[in-house]
Amino acid sequence: MQRRHHAISLQQAVQESPSFALLATRLRESSERLQSVRSLLPAPLRAHVQAGPIEDGAWCLLVNSNAVAAKLRQLVPALQAHLNTCLLYTSPSPRDAHE
Repeated sequence: MQRRHHAISLQQAVQESPSFALLATRLRESSERLQSVRSLLPAPLRAHVQAGPIEDGAWCLLVNSNAVAAKLRQLVPALQAHLNTCLLYTSPSPRDAHE
């Protein structure tokens, strides 16, 4: 049996695959959460924070240094309160990762 290989767009792949669709939804939700709290982050830190995965109700922010992670830990209560008011709830157990 010979298979025909043809390219499809990313959007089409997402629509045709439940796994990709779930991944795309999580990516969109994570990006929305970061956009929502970005203004609460000190300006010098904003460039060092990226939206991370959402798993089991916990949302991770990815950072590139221990110093940024330490500062974010201090901001967790304010970030969670903001997300709760925007109905973008995240779990109260913060996790961080380093690139």
